[in-house]
Amino acid sequence: MSKPYILCVDDDKTILISLKAQLKYGLGDAFSYEVAESAEEAWEVIEDLLSDGKKISVIISDWLMPITKGDEFLISVHEKYPDIIKLMLTGHADMDAINRTKQQANLCGCLIKPWTVDELVITITSALESQNE
Repeated sequence: MSKPYILCVDDDKTILISLKAQLKYGLGDAFSYEVAESAEEAWEVIEDLLSDGKKISVIISDWLMPITKGDEFLISVHEKYPDIIKLMLTGHADMDAINRTKQQANLCGCLIKPWTVDELVITITSALESQNE
């Protein structure tokens, strides 16, 4: 069986590279990692992975992105795939957006930029544990 995926979505390539490296460092080979630079690209990745029979465990999305903001994206993901764990990254999100995403997308956590590797790993592992309870 293939490893579950963690999908990182951010319009900043530097953040994506950093996130992927931190996830590999903190979570190792337990997951496969994918990145997307927009919500639109993320949907393509989601559809490709799922059509290939892959499992997406976690989606980490930036809030402030062009075209589709992270809260809108995560809410639409939740409507279609409620079992995927959703986390938001932000340097700018307003509390209304975070609260709306918690209510409408079952947001499991919000990491404020700049985050630490420990915060990232703890947030993901605790979300996975609570999902498996």
